[in-house]
Amino acid sequence: MTDDLDMESLTRREQAALKRTRRMARLLDEAVEIPIINYRVGLDPLLSIAPVSGDAAGAVLSLYIVAEAARLSVPPKTTLKMMLNVALDTIAGGVPVLGTLVDAVWKANKRNVALLEDHLADREDIA
Repeated sequence: MTDDLDMESLTRREQAALKRTRRMARLLDEAVEIPIINYRVGLDPLLSIAPVSGDAAGAVLSLYIVAEAARLSVPPKTTLKMMLNVALDTIAGGVPVLGTLVDAVWKANKRNVALLEDHLADREDIA
C-alpha cells in the first residue's frame, strides 16, 4: 500500500474499487503462506501449474485489476504498464516449472495495485 495515499480524500467509489483490487491482488499473489520459509503465494502461481489454461485463467483474473483502474480513469501510460505486467506474468508463467516460480515471485497484481495507488495519490497532490 502506498503510504502517500490518504483514503479519506478518495470518493466512496474509489475507496470501494481500491478495496476490491487489493483483495483480488491478495488472492492472486499472497493468499497462502508457505510454512517454514514464511513466503506467501496466491492462486496465480497455483493456476500456472496447469499448462496454458491455468496461465490464461490467471491472466483473465489479473485483468480485473486493470479494468477497475481503467474505470477510475488511470492514464493510458499507467494502463499500458499494468497490461505489460500481466503480459510478462502470463508469458513467463507459460514456461514449465520455472514459470510457476516466476509467478510466485513477480506478483504482477500487487504491482498493478501499487500503480493504481500511485495514480490516486498523485491525483490528490494536484487537487
